[in-house]
Amino acid sequence: MTIRLLLADDQELVRIGLRLVLAAFDDLEVVAEAADGTAALEETERHRPDVVLMDLRMPRTDGITATAAITEKYPSTRVLVLTTFEEDEYVFGAVRAGAAGFLLKDASREKLLEAIRVVHSGDSLLSPSVTRRLVETFARRGVSSAPSAAAGKLTARERETLILLARGLSNAEIGAQLHVAETTVKSHVSSLLLKLGLRDRVQAVVFAYENALVVAGQND
Repeated sequence: MTIRLLLADDQELVRIGLRLVLAAFDDLEVVAEAADGTAALEETERHRPDVVLMDLRMPRTDGITATAAITEKYPSTRVLVLTTFEEDEYVFGAVRAGAAGFLLKDASREKLLEAIRVVHSGDSLLSPSVTRRLVETFARRGVSSAPSAAAGKLTARERETLILLARGLSNAEIGAQLHVAETTVKSHVSSLLLKLGLRDRVQAVVFAYENALVVAGQND
């Protein structure tokens, strides 16, 4: 199966570099490019790519607005944000807009390929560096002192799963921690996302920190 890609970045050299890297792989095809968020939405409508590699700071329409429009109008298209450490607030906005993954622009080719394939498969991805930065930001701004009423919908095991997920554990690692099969963990994750009205694991991480289920800097 070929994964059809749209490259959205206002820097032409970045798009050229990405296209050259991705052209080396038979299962990846760049079907369109866009220099701003408005063009990204237009090209998505025209080509219906599987994955959009989205820059955040762009002219006319920024990446957050474009991500929200794409995920609302074309839910089968997944958005992978390429970000830098200086864009914390943009990352938060893109999470809420429905982005499925976040990767730093200085990531290796292997990490980029992994990220594209992960989000295309329907899963979500936060690079460890971006996750750490999100947590640091939560620590600076503070969160509510108690979970929201929505958290009360979760069973005890779903709550445990959410907490471990928010700490960056994979399904396999969560399973080992809770002494259950990985398939059971996947079931818990699907259930808690449905109950909380969240799109994916990325939004689940944000929900856990915003609702004090996990506190930045706390490991227990």
